[in-house]
Amino acid sequence: MNNQQPQATNFGYNLLRDHLLPTLLGKHEDDILYWLGKDMARNFPVLSLDELPAFFAEAGWGQLVIEKVVKQETHYTLHNSSLLEISGGSCSLEAGFLAEQYQKLNGYLTECYGQKMLKENHIHFIVKGDPKSLI
Repeated sequence: MNNQQPQATNFGYNLLRDHLLPTLLGKHEDDILYWLGKDMARNFPVLSLDELPAFFAEAGWGQLVIEKVVKQETHYTLHNSSLLEISGGSCSLEAGFLAEQYQKLNGYLTECYGQKMLKENHIHFIVKGDPKSLI
């Protein structure tokens, strides 16, 4: 008798992200996913920003790489993301997650914007903080 648990597949994940969530959330998909990402970050906090790539890999979100830091902006690319295989597919969940982790660790208002770069085959995130707006 085989006691192995079934493993989640990219196909199953893509079905949820590409078909179920847009149908369920409608025109508010991006906003709701962003706030769900922030909530997820509160429930699964990292101890340092260096842990973010490991969390993304463990969550199956892809390979998160920091590209540059300019003043209060941090630029990331996300490679090997199944979101790149999805025709629509919002990256707001991941953006909200990044924003909240930065906000929690730095103590000031932070937002994150994500954009699919299909020709370059990655997702680009910009995390922007405002040190004057303490939380």
